[in-house]
Amino acid sequence: MTATPNELYKTLRVKEIREEVKDFKTIVFEEGHGISYKAGQYLTLVHFEGGEELRRSYSITSAPALSELLSIGVKRVENGAFSRILIDRAKPGDELLTTGAGGFFVLPDDVHRYQQIFFFAAGSGITPAYSLLKTILYTQPHLSVVLVYSNASVEKTIFLKSLQILSGEFAERFHLELLFSNAVDLSKARLHRSLILSLLERYTATEKDKTLFYTCGPENYMRLCVYTLEEAGMKPAHIKRENFYLTTTTKRDAAPPDKNDHTVVIKTRNKLYTVLVRYPDSILKAAKGEGIVLPYSCESGQCGNCAARCLRGNVWHSYNEVLTEEELRKGLVLTCVGHPVGGDIEIEI
Repeated sequence: MTATPNELYKTLRVKEIREEVKDFKTIVFEEGHGISYKAGQYLTLVHFEGGEELRRSYSITSAPALSELLSIGVKRVENGAFSRILIDRAKPGDELLTTGAGGFFVLPDDVHRYQQIFFFAAGSGITPAYSLLKTILYTQPHLSVVLVYSNASVEKTIFLKSLQILSGEFAERFHLELLFSNAVDLSKARLHRSLILSLLERYTATEKDKTLFYTCGPENYMRLCVYTLEEAGMKPAHIKRENFYLTTTTKRDAAPPDKNDHTVVIKTRNKLYTVLVRYPDSILKAAKGEGIVLPYSCESGQCGNCAARCLRGNVWHSYNEVLTEEELRKGLVLTCVGHPVGGDIEIEI
């Protein structure tokens, strides 16, 4: 595979491919790509086939603070066009296109204020947590970590050996709880409400205000984690979720309070664009209709790759599984599900 870059994309050259477990591979890239990123983020890859542009996001598994080569985790997805290309055809020396790194599943700027972090991961949901986990253990000595990791079996557990090595190396700060669906002890086969509460009681070592929670896995899994944590008195602002498994059907608010046409000024890549947005088009759809290329991936308000900052005016979202209340207050918006309301707006990407 050979990439054809332009000003919108950067080129990645594959250095190494490792099969971690069946149908899951780590793809390591060579140096020189010029991509900056944070632990917990993802890369959006771009592939052109039959004149169509295909975008997919894959969690970064490397930790930039450790000077590791940039790497991503790729799981084979049934009927997944992009994952089949990467799993079946990619090889060292191949070139891939990317729009860069994105995502909000990262450590807060004021991480020094916290003393403990819990991770709840299921299956390939471990990938963004793995990058964060390594970063915390090696660069944040004041933090203790608990990882609750659910899998179908030992054989299907991604990064198992590496996690066990880390739990031994950082035994005083890192507690690893492995759950397997095929376990004889059914109480520890799958994550459930009572088990979450029990684990919190066993491992919580500080005040609630000084504890953070990260969860990544199937939608029902994450919903269980979030609801139970909130029931236990944890603040929603302290719970981050990564929608690794995008849902195909999501509940949308019926319509914006303002369906009038509005002009959106878009600042991106040192350029200025003006777009007329007509309901039901989102800001992203209107921009694409004018041939303006903006960052995006899921187009459903679940990944955050299309995030922008609103400099003027108001944006209404039909759906949002990414931005927290605090991030919304700071002016962050999602262009893929965002609609201008109450007048013209200006955003910056």
